[in-house]
Amino acid sequence: MDMKAFSLEGKIAWITGASYGIGFAIAQAYAAAGATIVFNDINQDLVNKGLAAYEEKGIQAHGYVCDVTDEEAVQALVKKIEEEVGVIDILVNNAGIIRRIPMIEMSAAEFRKVIDVDLNAPFICAKAVIPAMIKKGHGKIINICSMMSELGRETVSAYAAAKGGLKMLTRNICSEYGEYNIQCNGIGPGYIATPQTAPLRERQADGSRHPFDQFIVSKTPAARWGNPEDLQGPAVFLASDASNFVNGHILYVDGGILAYIGKQP
Repeated sequence: MDMKAFSLEGKIAWITGASYGIGFAIAQAYAAAGATIVFNDINQDLVNKGLAAYEEKGIQAHGYVCDVTDEEAVQALVKKIEEEVGVIDILVNNAGIIRRIPMIEMSAAEFRKVIDVDLNAPFICAKAVIPAMIKKGHGKIINICSMMSELGRETVSAYAAAKGGLKMLTRNICSEYGEYNIQCNGIGPGYIATPQTAPLRERQADGSRHPFDQFIVSKTPAARWGNPEDLQGPAVFLASDASNFVNGHILYVDGGILAYIGKQP
């Protein structure tokens, strides 16, 4: 096998919400594989922090302010990227939010907000890049789907609904645009140690582990939380020519949690 199939040399990758966390880790891996990095975030402060973080890693990234739930703004951003950087080869729909609220206490407006960021925005971003991908004759779209596209849990009804929808959007993009040599796949991270999950890993006043932290470690065959770096290999594979016949697939990177029923009490 020619290992050059895993190279991203000459590719332009747009990773949404990649100022930090999972998106930043994926962007680092793409840069190491040869890609030019483009990212956006919701405000200038986050973009500036992201640019500083990339510069510290020796990566020359292109950062833009854009609300990915705003279709006109996304269309304008894609046009600007094409003018200033080039046509996007790889889109990673990484931007997302979660609201941990019991369903009967959650307002419809709060539910809609999560759906808007976690499901509508990937639709908007994919819609914006697909025409140029068709014209170019290739493209990679990677949606960050989460284990919650397969599992339910208390307090995350909106997030699980959005990620389940994103899983099916992934399969439908594959179905509609696979004939144009566009591959759309998903990555389903398990519980990853990021700023978003930090409250679930805080030590208690007596120094003991957070109950949810203990629960996750006990339910994961790998016996640990994942790190953003655990997603880098899968993300490079799905963005590279090595995955050209992989389409509509969700790759769960979860330490085995979806395969495991758990230990008997």
